[in-house]
Amino acid sequence: MSDKNKKYLDEEERDIIESVERGEWQSAPDVQERLKAAREIASNTISKSRRVNIDMSETDFLKIKAKARIVGMPYQTLIGAILHQYAEGEIKGVI
Repeated sequence: MSDKNKKYLDEEERDIIESVERGEWQSAPDVQERLKAAREIASNTISKSRRVNIDMSETDFLKIKAKARIVGMPYQTLIGAILHQYAEGEIKGVI
């Protein structure tokens, strides 16, 4: 990255980019699996969807929201992905 572009970054962002440029980072061993999962989530998000309202406990909502934050996605997307996996039979044992 050119120094011109780096001026728009904060110190932490510059440090990360410089670390990558020095070759200090390695791909995760399961990078292909992660990419496949991310593509599936993106595909599910892009596909035509229908808005629904659901009631859930505040505790469950906060737990899902926290898990979504950990994986770096909106909680609505995570809920949609979970429901999709259930609909596809990938999650079993609920009903």
